[in-house]
Amino acid sequence: MTSLSRIALGVFAAACCAASASAVAQPYDPSAPMTRAQVRADLAEWRAAGYDPLDWIDYPENAQRAGAIVAARRAARTSGGMPQPMQ
Repeated sequence: MTSLSRIALGVFAAACCAASASAVAQPYDPSAPMTRAQVRADLAEWRAAGYDPLDWIDYPENAQRAGAIVAARRAARTSGGMPQPMQ
């Protein structure tokens, strides 16, 4: 292996390491596509907060209340605190 190809291989490896490190450090983007497992976990979290996708009679209020609960729980997880009780 020549020294030029070793240098090129080293530059390529360094670029790959830098690209993977920046990909891991990306902040959470709610508009980014989710995996099937993430969607299922999100639905389970909404259902645990009281959302019922089949309750179309109380639909807007049911979804808004559960959304507020889920948002409060996520905020508490990121801040490390306890979620505040909903009124």
